[in-house]
Formats: sequence, structure tokens, C-alpha cells
Amino acid sequence: MTVCAIEPSADPGDGGTPKAGCSITAEGGYAARLARSEGSGEAWYPERWTLDGPEPYAVPLPGNQPEEPGTEVQPMGDGRVLVHRVAAGRHVFALLYPTGPGTGELSLGAVECPADASGLRLLPPAPGGERAYALAAGARSTVLWQVAGGAFGPERVAEIPGRCSGGVWLDRAGRMLAVDRETGGRTKAVVVDLERDGEVSPLLQIAPDSDDRLLLADPDSGLVLIGSDAPSPGRERLGWGVLGSTLPVRFPECLRMPDCVVTPFAVQPGQVLTPERCGVALRVDGAFGSWVGVWRPADRQVRHLPPPDGWLTGAGLWTPDGELRLPCSTPRSPCGVARLVAPEAPGPEVLDGSEGPEGADGADGADGADGADGADHTDGADRTEGVGGAGGGRSGNPEESAPDESGEPGTADAPAPAQPRPVPLQQAPLARLVTK
Repeated sequence: MTVCAIEPSADPGDGGTPKAGCSITAEGGYAARLARSEGSGEAWYPERWTLDGPEPYAVPLPGNQPEEPGTEVQPMGDGRVLVHRVAAGRHVFALLYPTGPGTGELSLGAVECPADASGLRLLPPAPGGERAYALAAGARSTVLWQVAGGAFGPERVAEIPGRCSGGVWLDRAGRMLAVDRETGGRTKAVVVDLERDGEVSPLLQIAPDSDDRLLLADPDSGLVLIGSDAPSPGRERLGWGVLGSTLPVRFPECLRMPDCVVTPFAVQPGQVLTPERCGVALRVDGAFGSWVGVWRPADRQVRHLPPPDGWLTGAGLWTPDGELRLPCSTPRSPCGVARLVAPEAPGPEVLDGSEGPEGADGADGADGADGADGADHTDGADRTEGVGGAGGGRSGNPEESAPDESGEPGTADAPAPAQPRPVPLQQAPLARLVTK
């Protein structure tokens, strides 16, 4: 079967994020996409990629009839592919798997959305790969569904007040899910605890009148990528912070690219105590197409790289040792992976917050605004409170000279504060995941 690469539209999907060319499991073993055959009718069909072997390979999973162009597909941890179809106003789910020359299909059931709902969409692959979830946003509330991995087909997990978009997993257990909730004309990221019947708690509160979305998170280091208009009201900027840190959210000037849409799509895992050294892969969409950006919080610049031929735009993963892998498909190589090794980041001392473009000059908001002083800072009220009071994001940097709550430097007469240390997200008190 001859296939052609799909170049996804750069039009924003849910939550304003451009759609990626394929979906990859949280562990990186499998990927899935909707491919199109060249020939009569150019039919669409699901395709599964295996990425954790010596060489990547693809398995086509065509059904009895072609898929619609908007059909969602998602890989599961066991190699099956979840497919989400819409038929007669119902959202139908099934698992596809290869059976010799054909395709097996296990029906999971269907979900009917109320008339005021804007539709139902799959969330990113859950850690572990055994379950899959979807959001159905209505006018006043959003329903979270478990559509795969349950005992009796799709199961209603929780109803969240407000209109929700986005979706980022915060831990390796698949318990804590962050979504962007719109209420009262403002969007704030909140956390949904799946083990407490969908209990909702606030996550991001940079400023009272700002829109704060969570774009990406790394469960190992606690590094989070944030989209917020707090530093420039009415215009979203890309920032970063650390769950468990007493340092403020920062908005590096190098991530501000006029006339481009910048979307983080992968974070380097395994950097438990050094979030500032995590590699972050960026999709950059501009007037002349899409390309790859590589950045680390410890860096003061984005390294712009030409995209490999046939890149499934917006898709990729990092290995713990710093290799960025980008799935690609061309007529000559229908299933391939381009491997890029980003240069090492400089030492963590650049995160001191007192010098350089990410320090006190205002580009990064080293001073948060816990009170009236916030109006005088470029970044607005963007201080990140620690999860459990930990000082993540600075490996081995003493903080005795940090300003106290009044903004004055500490004195020798003041008792020395306890040396903070990073707390991995999975060890943090879950009830206090609040940034303000």
C-alpha cells in the first residue's frame, strides 16, 4: 500500500493549539495517525507506528470502509489503536488491531452529547496506556469521559463546572489531569483528581484578570510550560515555571516571536532535580511554514532547526539522554524517525534571577506581584508558589540572599531559612497544586 504524508493544518484546534500530525503514547512506544492511500478515492485509514524497536515500522489498519478526515485516532499501550468516529450525532469508539492480513475491531460503545455541547474530543494519551479519556464541553459545564479501559464501555468520570479545553497529565500514574477552564470570561488551569471522583482544585492564578493556560508538563522535574497574557494583557505569551518552586513564573523574551505561533510539544524526561536543563521542543508556525525550535529554561535563546522531510508536524518525543525524535513520512520512507541531539544547556547559575535577560530586567518577571507591587512589573502577578514549599528549578543554588516578603534583602540577624530542595511532582502534596 502506498501512502502519502499528511501535513496537518496549522489552524488552531481546541484551546488554540495547532493539531499535531500524529499521537504518541506517554511512554513513547507507539504512535498513531490517520493516513491516506494514493489511488482511487485516496481513502483515509488509521495507521499504527511502533517506535521502541530497532527500527520504526508502520502497520495499516483499514476498516471495512474509509474513515472520515476528522476521525481521531490514539495509540494504546498494548499496540491497539483507539478510533473515535462521529455517526448520526453519536460519538462511537472502537479499538483496532492487526489480524493477519486484515484489521480486527472491538467496539467500545458510544457517547451522546447534549444539544448545547460543542463536541467531544480525545485527551492526550494517558500514562500507562491502559485508559483513554475525552472531554465533552457544554455551555455551562464539561463532562470528562473514560472511553477506553473501563469495564462497561464509556464511563462518565466527572462533570466540571465551566467550559474546559486543553488537557495535560501531571503525573505518571494518570491520576492528576490539568484542563483549562473558562468561567466568568477568564480561563484558568485547574486540576482534576480522577481518584477523588473528579475533585477540582485551582492550578494557575497568575493574575486575577489574566488568562492562564497549561500547555505542557513534565512529571519527573515538575517543569510546566504556560500560556498567559499576564505580562501583556490581551496577548498570550509563553512562560515556564516549576511545580514545587518558590520562584515566579518566567516569560523569556526569546520565546516571544512576533507573527509566529509557538507551541511546545515535547519535554525531555528524567531530569528530576534539574528542570532548568530539560530540553523543550517547540513547533513554530510562521508565514513560510512550520519548523522546529529547541530551548531549555537555562538557555537565553531558541535554536531554530529546519524540519526534517515529511515531519508529522507538531509530533515528537525526547529521550532522557537528550535526543529529540521526530516521526517523518515521505514517499521514499513512509515510516521514519529523524534524530536530533540538542547542545547541552549552560550551568544552572544563569537561573539566579538577578542578571541576564531572564533576570531582574523584567523580561522574565523575576519579581512576582504578591500585592500592589505587581502593577509595576512587566509580567504582572506571576509568582509561582511552591507545592509543599519546595524550591524546584535550581540545582544546588543557595537562596539565602533572596528577598523576603516585603521585597527587602534578608539581614544577618534574621534566622537562616531552611535550604529548599526540589520535590518531584509525584511526591508533592496534591491538594496544594496552586500557582498564584
